[in-house]
Amino acid sequence: MPSPEQWTRPDPGAGPAATAAQPSPEQVIAGLRATTEGGAELTQLLTPEGERLEDSRFDPYLADIDAEALRGLYRDMVLVRRADRESNAMQRQGQLGIWVPLLGQEAAQVGSGRALRPADMAFPSYREHGVAYTRGVDFRELLGIFRCTDHSGWDPAEYGFHPYTIVIGNQVLNAAGYAMGQKFDGKVGNADDADNEATIVYFGDGATSQGDVHEGFVWGAVYDAPVVYFCQNNQWAISEPTERQSRLPLYQRARGYGFPGIRVDGNDVLACLAVTRWALDECRHGNGPVLIEAFTYRMDAHTTTDDPTRYRLSDELEAWKLKDPIERVRAHLARAGSGEQDFFDSVDAEADEFAAQLRDFCFNMPDPPPERIFSEVYADTPAALDAQREEYLSYLAGFAGGEH
Repeated sequence: MPSPEQWTRPDPGAGPAATAAQPSPEQVIAGLRATTEGGAELTQLLTPEGERLEDSRFDPYLADIDAEALRGLYRDMVLVRRADRESNAMQRQGQLGIWVPLLGQEAAQVGSGRALRPADMAFPSYREHGVAYTRGVDFRELLGIFRCTDHSGWDPAEYGFHPYTIVIGNQVLNAAGYAMGQKFDGKVGNADDADNEATIVYFGDGATSQGDVHEGFVWGAVYDAPVVYFCQNNQWAISEPTERQSRLPLYQRARGYGFPGIRVDGNDVLACLAVTRWALDECRHGNGPVLIEAFTYRMDAHTTTDDPTRYRLSDELEAWKLKDPIERVRAHLARAGSGEQDFFDSVDAEADEFAAQLRDFCFNMPDPPPERIFSEVYADTPAALDAQREEYLSYLAGFAGGEH
């Protein structure tokens, strides 16, 4: 399997690879041309240049995506990116304890998130801010997690979006179990498709090396659970490249469990939307599970505690910038005459206002009261926890008016 460095180099003999932040002319050409960088099996419906590709298998799943809908997807990605950048900046200013950037993965998250129906359930890891946005979760609720004031402030049942999972890969087991429950409850294979449900679970390429992911695959396969395993292969598991996670493309691992796998261009919002709709449809009709490998790239650090310059080259980053998920939609809208400058300006202005609201909220976020650590844990609070709360509050009361 080629290394990440080879993926970002021009063809042999085409010229030297760039080593500085500015790519070489040969690399620019190679990047613009490399629409099959994920291999011939990559499903792509919108090229980096904004050209729409026809696909008889997946085009039917985009029948409702007219110019207005595509502008909506563009708006989603711009707002999500702006919120991500603002949150990253607030962490640097000490307002958040940590932040997990999604820069570069907007298409994978918005496309797959918009494929879900209200009754479906999504299980995120800790980077799926874009999916949370598409499920209607207030972005401000996410800030509490990274400010360490809340675990999650939303009702998972109401939004169809589970709380973030920090333990790598653990959410795959949770999702498999939830999907098994959907099947046991008769939410799969009904004649009236409105009565059917499915589950989607998100994880990264590095998580595929975790035992929980393997076990989640086994349980889902054995019970034909209606679960879509959505792997965002962003090429780096912190500092380890994908080639150190697997000897074959990740989507091909599905064969060993007996269910289909597919690789999609994770920087193509239309392909991510169509393929995820197809996979969810398969699951709702009893043909699950399905593994989707979204072939994308993490344009920023793993988290704000990470320094990616220590393990990857700047020319690799520059090559992937040419495949930016937002710019290709903007290019397509411009080519098709569906996006005037006034539209793009209005989206940018809305994104700035969105970021300002997040910033104002974060800077003025109140500290939770001491008793908050004991609440919202159990539906029926155990007596032992009640006793611990009273003991702790009594201890704190001893400092009232003091200097401690």
